[in-house]
Amino acid sequence: MAKQSAGILLYRRQAKRLEVFLGHPGGPFWAKKDQGSWSVPKGEYLEGEEPLQAAIREFEEETGYRPDGDFIQLTTIRQKGHKTVHCWAVEGDLDPDKLVSNDFEMEWPPRSGKMKSFPEIDRGAWFSVEMARKKILERQAAFIDELVQLIDE
Repeated sequence: MAKQSAGILLYRRQAKRLEVFLGHPGGPFWAKKDQGSWSVPKGEYLEGEEPLQAAIREFEEETGYRPDGDFIQLTTIRQKGHKTVHCWAVEGDLDPDKLVSNDFEMEWPPRSGKMKSFPEIDRGAWFSVEMARKKILERQAAFIDELVQLIDE
């Protein structure tokens, strides 16, 4: 069975302009990547776990901010690696400079036998819809497009 993730697309309006919050994945693989590498904060969830509750938990673990409000369920997507991603949009605000992410461990450098910790998200930022479409992983752009349609920017 394909892996499943749940995430949150946080949005706000600044000077009547819609902005979305995206996270840049941490770790050496993503360190020098920018365009097409940002993501909605998300994570895998366990069978039997409520996807929306997992999305809220994952967002808080990766940013230090607990989203709250009227969650809008967006259409599920399948990423290139066949992972299914469930996503909810919610209005909110957070200061990217205060982002606090949990860490993951991996062997680094490869085949060195040494484990090193990296943040799941090494930075976060607010983007206009136009810029977010360039920054986000290709298949996740559908979340932004759907949000725009639903809230009539």
